[in-house]
Amino acid sequence: VQLQASGGGLVQAGGSLRLSCVASGRASSSGVTAWFRQAPGKERQFVASIRWNVGTYATSVRGRFTISRDNAKNTVYLQMNSLKPEDTAVYYCATVPRNLIVSQMSVAEEYDYWGKGTLVTVSS
Repeated sequence: VQLQASGGGLVQAGGSLRLSCVASGRASSSGVTAWFRQAPGKERQFVASIRWNVGTYATSVRGRFTISRDNAKNTVYLQMNSLKPEDTAVYYCATVPRNLIVSQMSVAEEYDYWGKGTLVTVSS
């Protein structure tokens, strides 16, 4: 499975961006796909995950970000609204072709495949 993330860029605080993660190869609509992010000098952080059509979110983004999928396009999206400077990071998508329980979804080591990141910069 190969993952390609895109959609990052520079946006002012309060603005919006939509990230896309396209899967190719032996991609599957089952399992879990997630977004993580890593800010400079900080550890990788869970953002959101989706299993079937159910999203799970980190507290810091709940109510502002929405994760969704289009199985026909093998694509998972992350709609990011009301962006804040602290959302600045490289965003990575990851997937695992098996189910995870909720407590596992935020653990980076549970995911088998990772895409290269896309940089999101939010200016104040």
